[in-house]
Amino acid sequence: MGKYKIAVIKGDGIGPEIVDSAVRVIEKIAGKYNHDFEFEEVYMGGSAIDKFGEPLPDSELEKCMNSDSILLGAVGGPKWDNVESSKRPEKGLLKLRKSLGVYANLRPAKIVSVLENASPLKFEKIKAGVDIMVVRELTGGIYFGKRGKTEIDSYDIEKYSVEEIKRIVKVGFDMARIRNKKLTSVDKANVLETSRLWRKIVDEMSIDYPDVEVSHMYVDNMAMQLVSNPTSFDVVVTSNMFGDILSDLLAAVCGSIGILASASIGNTKRGLYEPIHGSAPDISGKGIANPIATIQSVAMMFEISFGLKNEAKEIENAIEKVLEKGYRTADLYEEGKNQIKVGTKEITDRIIEEII
Repeated sequence: MGKYKIAVIKGDGIGPEIVDSAVRVIEKIAGKYNHDFEFEEVYMGGSAIDKFGEPLPDSELEKCMNSDSILLGAVGGPKWDNVESSKRPEKGLLKLRKSLGVYANLRPAKIVSVLENASPLKFEKIKAGVDIMVVRELTGGIYFGKRGKTEIDSYDIEKYSVEEIKRIVKVGFDMARIRNKKLTSVDKANVLETSRLWRKIVDEMSIDYPDVEVSHMYVDNMAMQLVSNPTSFDVVVTSNMFGDILSDLLAAVCGSIGILASASIGNTKRGLYEPIHGSAPDISGKGIANPIATIQSVAMMFEISFGLKNEAKEIENAIEKVLEKGYRTADLYEEGKNQIKVGTKEITDRIIEEII
């Protein structure tokens, strides 16, 4: 029996709906495997602005710091577009990542056979199998750099230290070593000084990983290659902004942003787990949001932070079985394909039924 404390941030938009689904799956696993999961609700993002006047009060952050891991839905939405920049919902997320020290964001992008038709790419492009792990630097770069504005201009500064680059590149190399031993480092070294430093460090560190095949690619070319030749990549390591953009592109390659999970980790077992999609306020409250990415994030939490590999695999298998039976939320549903269109609650019910 294991006992774990999970900070639960439902957030904004569809966040509460998809997180509630994930919590239901956790409770099912708890009953089957005799685990004790304690949940503590945390306000962050727009919901925290409404309640406290700021996106992540220190009192709410403390709850996360005292947990074993954090499950997050999504934050933000047009309701808070006009608040001052220092108090936007996304500021809460940046503060949380920095405070937790979760500098490595792992974003797996894999096309399971049952969802091959969901990809917008021709089958010939993906038939060899798409299975990519994006390792994104999460607590540095332009998102955390100095910024400012005047009446005539604005600026955002990208800055990376040697140590910041070394620690994320090491995660990339270590990940490649246990996968298919291929690492692609993505930068813009033909233009940016930070990218030239990034590339230099990757080359220096590659000496310690002679078993890993290393290549460099400019980010614009990488975007093209992920669409034209996605099966040729294994582990991709890159900066904060580039990783943010490329992982969303991969979501489209895989068929929907609603199915891709992520884990943000640092030097401790505590991690931050969330779907890579946003709060989707346009479908909030309609009961049609896809909870699979959030449920997949729970599987990542179980494996990475809690060491519960069997439980993680059971969740993944349950999701795949439900998809094999034809159940689809609106983002994945195709008319005339012998599929069953269901909503958020219904597909969660089916996943839970497969955990027996």
